[in-house]
Amino acid sequence: MNRGSHLPAPLAWIDAITERLGKALAWLVMAMMLIQFLVVVLRYVFNFNSIPVQESVMYMHAVLFMLAASFTLKHDGHVRVDIFYRNFSPRKQAWIDLLGTLLLLIPFMSFVILTSLGYVGKSWSILEGSPDTGGIPAVFLLKTLIPLFAGLMIVQGIAEIIRKALVIAGRIPPQPEHDHTEERV
Repeated sequence: MNRGSHLPAPLAWIDAITERLGKALAWLVMAMMLIQFLVVVLRYVFNFNSIPVQESVMYMHAVLFMLAASFTLKHDGHVRVDIFYRNFSPRKQAWIDLLGTLLLLIPFMSFVILTSLGYVGKSWSILEGSPDTGGIPAVFLLKTLIPLFAGLMIVQGIAEIIRKALVIAGRIPPQPEHDHTEERV
């Protein structure tokens, strides 16, 4: 059954974009592994070091970590200490998630955006590059990930607010428990 077919349009739209972004970013893991392998082979077999190639791994890791956070939120994959939460009814869990998103996630991500804009703006004003000679001249793009990350988290947070409100109202069933191989703490 397609879970998105009975969801309100804004929720289905946000979920679809987050899902596509997350799946596209998953390919960065493979690219990072291959490039890191290349870095090691070049360094230890051929005694060759390339700062841009090394930095590209860092850039990809930053992109993956920052932009896939909303995908992780959508799939309830962020770390949580749920000693009490796991024993609550789905409706009570939805209330906790809704209030947590409204009172913690949205305000904190808004703070991240507001406080990072000057930092990112200064980096853009000088087109900040790598501190290493020959490095990737795009630190300003890397820093742009900070408000972008927070913006994506807010958008997915809005989707979660809608979803949890619908669960509380009984209009959609709660999401089934994810198949975790290890027990949450």
